Amino acid sequence: MLPGIGVFGTGPVVKVLVPILRENGFRIEAIWSRTIQEAQETAKALNIPFFTNKIDDVLLRKDVDLIFVLCSPNLHAQISVKALGIGKHVVCDKPAGLNQADALKMVRAGQYYPSLISLINHSFRFLPAFIQLKKKIEDNYLGSPITLIDIRIQSGSLFTDIDAFDWKCDGVMGGGTLNLVGSHIVDLVTFLTGEKAVRVHGVVRNFTKQTDIIKGIRQITAPDFCAFQMELQDGILVTVTINSHTIGSSFQQEIMVCSSTGHLVVRGGDLFGRKDKNTEEVIYLDVEDLKCPMPNSALPKTFIKGLCKMVSALREAFLPVNDQAGWIKEPVSAAANFEDGLYVQAVLSAIKQSSQNKQWVKVSVMTEQPDKNELLSAVVRRTAISMS
Repeated sequence: MLPGIGVFGTGPVVKVLVPILRENGFRIEAIWSRTIQEAQETAKALNIPFFTNKIDDVLLRKDVDLIFVLCSPNLHAQISVKALGIGKHVVCDKPAGLNQADALKMVRAGQYYPSLISLINHSFRFLPAFIQLKKKIEDNYLGSPITLIDIRIQSGSLFTDIDAFDWKCDGVMGGGTLNLVGSHIVDLVTFLTGEKAVRVHGVVRNFTKQTDIIKGIRQITAPDFCAFQMELQDGILVTVTINSHTIGSSFQQEIMVCSSTGHLVVRGGDLFGRKDKNTEEVIYLDVEDLKCPMPNSALPKTFIKGLCKMVSALREAFLPVNDQAGWIKEPVSAAANFEDGLYVQAVLSAIKQSSQNKQWVKVSVMTEQPDKNELLSAVVRRTAISMS
């Protein structure tokens, strides 16, 4: 039997995810939100039997064995660690917490309870175009080593559909293009190449300070533009531009992998390739019928399709094996785990630091929790840089 699910959060991802989960046979038993009113309204809209604004009320339910953490990043570590500690499987939204310290707590909890699923929602790993791209790279389609990966993302404003100030408007609380989109891209590069960033250089900007709804004493601090470069372990250069400052634009993505003899490129959900002087060929077209609900949502279609595939893999992981109930890791072995989430946080942190000091920054993954004096010194340094 598939596990009952408890959901933390009431945002757009939740409204898309719940129908996908049900389509795959999962039962949604409970939902949590910051306020009881939001929880009640979402539970009624999505036909969820139990709602609450108390974390433990969901975690301690006997009919809940799988937790989806889709709330603000400042609660990711708290909920994930506690859920694992009482024997619940966890799928956490990206990024893993607010910073590396949060992500490291999640990693330690996942290592301490290895029999439980602990995944990060980087659904691009499951998009067919990227799976095909990874296979072509592994099959040496390009004929020579990769030299450059160029990634360009454009979308409409992140704040158009927001009817009140919330964490997505606050850069410190985890909002903005770098955390919400850049985290996917950083993880995707590692998924495709198997390589990690050694150092980064980035520019992160907040152009939109207010909207017609968010104004007065409230100001948006979450960035709506970022551009960064990553040097990978084997010398590959990755250039990324994420622009959500385009008015009225739908989500567009182009991920190009280049060598000296050819290129592979994903545009939207389609994959194309070119070798030597040959014309560009179609390798994969996104015409597959996923038999998955595609709700009218502001979320990109490619994100939703990847989410469908990830939930389908999660379902396979919990199907009975050899007539014995349980779960197996293989169907979700391609998913991002908490260690991947910690690495992504390390890269995001380095990009933010680079944007502040205008220099290349080495990517350093935290292996132990910093003491309070180190944290205080880091805050003082960041404050001094921002004031200079």
